[in-house]
Amino acid sequence: MKFILCVLWLYAHVAFANQDDDFLVARDAFRAGDVPKLAVMAQRLKNTPFEVYTTYYQLKMRLDTAEVSEILSYLSRTDDTPLIDRLRADWLKMLARKQQWGLFDREYPHLIVTDAEINCDLMQSRMGLQESLVLQEAHALWFSARDLPESCSVVFESAINTGIITQQDIWQRLRLALESANIPLAKLLAPRLNGTYSLSSVILDRAMDDPAHYLDKPALETMGQRTVALFALQRLARSSPDLAWGKWHSIAEHFSEKDHRYFFGWLAYEAARKHDVRAVQWYKTAGTSQLNEQQLAWRVRAALRVKNWQDVLLAIHAMSETQQRESAWRYWCGYALLETGRDGEAEKLFLPLSLEHSFYGQLAAEALGNTAVLSALPSSYQATKKDVETIEKLPGVRRALALYRMDLRTDAMREWSWLIRNFNDQQLLAAAEVARQHEMYDRAINTADKTVLIHDFSLRYLAPYRAAMREHIEVNKLEEAWVYGLMRQESRFVTSAKSGVGASGLMQVMPTTARWIAKKLGLKGYRDSLLHQLDTNLTLGTYYMKSMLSSLDDSPVLASAAYNAGPGRARRWRAETPLEGAIYTETIPFDETRDYVKKVMSNTVYYAQQFGAPSRSLKQRVGIVGAKAAEMGWQPDDKSPGASSD
Repeated sequence: MKFILCVLWLYAHVAFANQDDDFLVARDAFRAGDVPKLAVMAQRLKNTPFEVYTTYYQLKMRLDTAEVSEILSYLSRTDDTPLIDRLRADWLKMLARKQQWGLFDREYPHLIVTDAEINCDLMQSRMGLQESLVLQEAHALWFSARDLPESCSVVFESAINTGIITQQDIWQRLRLALESANIPLAKLLAPRLNGTYSLSSVILDRAMDDPAHYLDKPALETMGQRTVALFALQRLARSSPDLAWGKWHSIAEHFSEKDHRYFFGWLAYEAARKHDVRAVQWYKTAGTSQLNEQQLAWRVRAALRVKNWQDVLLAIHAMSETQQRESAWRYWCGYALLETGRDGEAEKLFLPLSLEHSFYGQLAAEALGNTAVLSALPSSYQATKKDVETIEKLPGVRRALALYRMDLRTDAMREWSWLIRNFNDQQLLAAAEVARQHEMYDRAINTADKTVLIHDFSLRYLAPYRAAMREHIEVNKLEEAWVYGLMRQESRFVTSAKSGVGASGLMQVMPTTARWIAKKLGLKGYRDSLLHQLDTNLTLGTYYMKSMLSSLDDSPVLASAAYNAGPGRARRWRAETPLEGAIYTETIPFDETRDYVKKVMSNTVYYAQQFGAPSRSLKQRVGIVGAKAAEMGWQPDDKSPGASSD
């Protein structure tokens, strides 16, 4: 019997290997435009989970010439794969280019995932019957600092020609582009402005390249010229609020009261991001009427740094209802209410927030004195064996598993995300268990994270490689929960992970940092290719964690920030006086690092619970971040934001 089972296993293994090889050849043939080879591979992959891919490849290569019936036949398939919707989107864009609006209108309602290009195509298709409504929609879409697809230009031109989009609207979009440093878009819009709004691309270039020099003798007669000067001031404030403040005094008389407020809004924003205490006063000068979401968020953060609770409340109340509902602002509004003696109002905010499994949800629960969050995981539901087997048999799962097996992670993630998009909590947890069993740890975690009412925190907070990690944790005297909290955020336990900035492996160590550590540890024969080797990556990563912790007051908040953005930055972000750890975290200038530290610290609490570690609240863990001190010797500071997982 054992012999028969071994033969069956070997046969299945060989079959999988042959199928994988054939698919990789087919994929390469598609990418190379090799029609004959693709046809051969498509035939060999018939009646396999990959047939839907090879058919997609063949249709995609001749989308312009394929028969409509052939395309519709593929689009009507019941396979649960993102490829069908992707081909539908590609075909709709082609139909729009050819202005075949009849076919476009019939197929568009079946599209699941749309984008800006197709949305503008749809607006074009409706122009004949709903011109007035379409032009109003175009007006609403116009106010974007981003480049919009060429398909939007048709409706924009009509809106401009009919006066729906006015000169002031064009100027307003140009200002949005300048605020976002989208200079190419601003230069594209500039020729459309005339009269008092007009400005030249030449002065835009001068203001961008050397704002300080440009502001020595700026032209300020027209609105367009003043707009460029305000752009130069904003750009200068980004590098030096002091210089921008000084230049403003010499030209302020040429600007309206509204422009004054506009300038101070940007000056305060840039100063707040540099932790300049003058930001609070500059925000008061700006008022709240013209502040965007980013500026309002940093008005709160500036007030937090100086513990001005009335300003915290004022800035939060000036936000839109949507922005106020973000967990950070619900927590800090409640915190400010507590600090101003309005405990009852604070409790009303904290109660619903405390049910959320997040950094601020945990802090809210602790503020209410809810010790449950510190003593046990919120749920112990586990998917049944039958549910897991049902999910594992789905063709989409089989495709995703095969794509992961071939290290085609992007395709595998698309298949997986598409598959689980409408799953209920039980199905999500069954799918997460399938992913765990196949060592797709990132998919297991991300899938378990999506549940709403029923949870399995052993899947949300997976802890693989504990045996391999144990020695490294003991050698460096690190808390296991914090190490796992950081690794979960860094790589989702994908050993082959590599970030956009070059960080590699389970602990996402940068090559420069790795070489520095290897030298410190005396690792002979170290080379960058070893970064993906499990034991080497753990050796380097845990040593670096210990190095950051030891050099940063044994503060896991500072050390986590340093691990992500570099120790020099982590030190510079401290205040002149001791600062509550949660305030330090919320006022980190880099969006990615701020989110990273929150998640690492939140993860740590959950891992500590799972590992049976002594109970410590999140507030105790984030602690107090000490005041700025004299800088220490050189340490690697080269891990830029963007290196960790979503």
